[in-house]
Order: sequence, then C-alpha cells, then structure tokens
Amino acid sequence: MCRNPFRSILVRAVEIVHAADEALRIIDGYEPPPRPSVPVEPRAGTGHGVTEAPRGLLYHRYVLGSDGLIASARIVPPTSQNQAAIENDLGRFVASRLHLDDHDLTHRCEQAIRNYDPCISCSTHFLDLTVERS
Repeated sequence: MCRNPFRSILVRAVEIVHAADEALRIIDGYEPPPRPSVPVEPRAGTGHGVTEAPRGLLYHRYVLGSDGLIASARIVPPTSQNQAAIENDLGRFVASRLHLDDHDLTHRCEQAIRNYDPCISCSTHFLDLTVERS
C-alpha cells in the first residue's frame, strides 16, 4: 500500500502491468458463448453502476423510460469525489513552498494536482493561483 500521492505514477505503472497480465489470463481462458447477445424487451427501470477508473471510482445512475430510452442520468466522476482531498493537500503543499515565485509555485501545484487526476490539466484550466505576499 502506498499513501504518498506523489508516487501515483509508479503505482499506476504497477497496476498497468497487473492489468496486462490479467487480460492475457482472461484471453487464454476465453470460450465463445453460444449466442453473441440476448434479446431484451425495453422497460422502465433504474440502474446503478460503479467502476474503477484510473483516478478513482466512477459512479453511474440511469433511469430508463418504458420505451427503453434514458430519461435521466447522473455520472459522478472521481475528480469530484477527490476535490476536498485535493484542496486540503494543496493547502499543506503550498504552505511549505511560499518561498517560490508565483510561476514556479503554480507549476508545482499543477504537478501535485495531476497526482490525483492526470487528465485534469488537459481537460480544463483547473488552477488559478493568487498569492498574497506580505
């Protein structure tokens, strides 16, 4: 077990090796099913699902109408679940690095945030750092 968020890339690399080994094991034991699909009549209902994503748990909830179409959906990505932890860790992280200039401090903060979510910096302008120095 590793609780150091700055080792997350190393941990992810180990997980990828494990996933590749597991995929090969599943492929080696695969036997095709007798039919590729099962016919299903549409009906109203609600379904929930949780899957593990590279940066945490991804939660889904879907409500289907009687026609089988999605009436509503809720998706809770890992980033939103990790937000409080990211902000708390970032506060402690910044406190010991206030000697850095704003550019370097922003860069280091971005690195810290990417340990939680490596995709966040590509998908959004996620950090607006303002330092009030006295």
